[in-house]
Amino acid sequence: MSADLQNRGHHRGSSRRRFIIGTGSVLGAAAIGSSNIPTSASAAASRSSSAVIAPDARVPALVIGSGYGGSVAALRLAQAGVDVHIVEMGMAWDTPGPDGKIFANTTSPDYRSFWLRTRTRQPLSNFLGYPLDKDVPRYTGILDAEDMGGIIVYQGRGVGGGSLVNGGMAVTPKRENFGAVLPSVDADEMYDVYYPRANTGLGVSTIDPAWFETAACYQYARVGRKHAERSGFPFLFVPDVYDWEYMKQEAAGTVPRSALAGEILYGNNHGKKTLQKTYLAQARATGKVTVSPLHRVTTVTPAATGGYLVGIEQLDTTGAVTATKTVTADRVFFAAGSVGTSKLLVRLKATGALPGLNGEVGKGWGDNGNVMCGRANHMWDPTGALQSAIPTAGIDNWAAGGAFAEVAPLPTGIETYASFYLSITKNPHRAHFSWNAASGKVELNWQTAWKQPSIDMARSIFDRINAKEGTIYRTDLFGAYKIWGDHLTYHPLGGAVLSKATDNYGRLHGHSGLYVIDGSLIPGNTSVNPFVTITALAERNIEEIIAADL
Repeated sequence: MSADLQNRGHHRGSSRRRFIIGTGSVLGAAAIGSSNIPTSASAAASRSSSAVIAPDARVPALVIGSGYGGSVAALRLAQAGVDVHIVEMGMAWDTPGPDGKIFANTTSPDYRSFWLRTRTRQPLSNFLGYPLDKDVPRYTGILDAEDMGGIIVYQGRGVGGGSLVNGGMAVTPKRENFGAVLPSVDADEMYDVYYPRANTGLGVSTIDPAWFETAACYQYARVGRKHAERSGFPFLFVPDVYDWEYMKQEAAGTVPRSALAGEILYGNNHGKKTLQKTYLAQARATGKVTVSPLHRVTTVTPAATGGYLVGIEQLDTTGAVTATKTVTADRVFFAAGSVGTSKLLVRLKATGALPGLNGEVGKGWGDNGNVMCGRANHMWDPTGALQSAIPTAGIDNWAAGGAFAEVAPLPTGIETYASFYLSITKNPHRAHFSWNAASGKVELNWQTAWKQPSIDMARSIFDRINAKEGTIYRTDLFGAYKIWGDHLTYHPLGGAVLSKATDNYGRLHGHSGLYVIDGSLIPGNTSVNPFVTITALAERNIEEIIAADL
């Protein structure tokens, strides 16, 4: 056993006390600072959503959700001359809070952090045996930790959807893996046309390799590379949507820190190129796209005069319904994310609102094989007190072991000697959504035990690294003596699978003029972080829909 055992989650005495004190201001945050909602918050939300959709309005195209698929659809429809209205359940996120920042810091969650929860539910819930979650006021915050029974699904809430809260890892799957991702889609078209179009639209770029070698904020990634390569694994630079020049200025101290201040989970205030800065900015610039934040679609039914009647609830920042509306849309694009779209469609079919939907609606849902873990390194392998919150590298063992591992940050602000990973695995399990008439809710039948294949596949990387390096797994990050973060997913996919619930371009079967254009089209796995594939598929599908249907 190595001499640095105290750095593996087994600290003792004064060493442990100093470590806890050091992390208290960063990771703990449970008893520090005020979480009270400022009196200006509701007013700010109202100002942000001043151009809301009017009751009894008629719109040519209604897009439900403003994530990747919805933003692509809105932009391309507008460029084709179609007036578009986006209905978004979350806030606009365009007004600073009392601290002068729009988004809360990851290390100090406050009222802005979670969607309608009274206690945080952070993915990394413990540290050295201490729980990290804290009480917060109920508020329409940016991150939804939706408990689906056997799994917690993390989703972005706000104009920009998941782009607001993810790490920005913009990965195109290896071409040899694409046939298993979307078997009904022409790979040549995707790799020659739509992936390049998506990468351009998203502003994807790769870190400067020379700067990576010297940047203190990526010491953790260089340690990850060393360990991966010594165990014989390919180590890859992964493209991202962060402004790398801005990050260099952060490191130089010439601009406000964002990634280098740990901003990721609850939004990024400066350098990240979210959809607000890319597709949605272009869409709004056309003058043909408007957005209604804090609006939730409850029903879609055929209208006697053609098109669809869409029932909508307007919310305040406590989640209370302040108004109900019915508008008419000639065409409706479901882009509420894998969970949101799937739950809505399953309910609409089961309750008779859209009886023509077929039996494939709600099926084929997967978690992209997500599983997390940490490793405790030796004292001669420090990972750095300063860590960029934007990951930029991965370990590829997909062909041999069914796992791709993101080398993730653990931005505590102090040295932890820990390596942290989010793995994407070739987990074969698929769940389905169903309507529970007794409770009036849509349920998912995912079972936590189904994560075991993901754990086994992740082990194909980390057991080998631990054996080579003489290191061990951390057992203090996800509960007491628990190695694996097997309770969650960041990457929900499926539920309205392409060429099953829809045709090969996202047209829902049974009801003309209804489309799915988000991650629910993808059957459960993309082999990498999924948002570039969601974007590229949306680009492909909307191009065909505009050409053939409009």
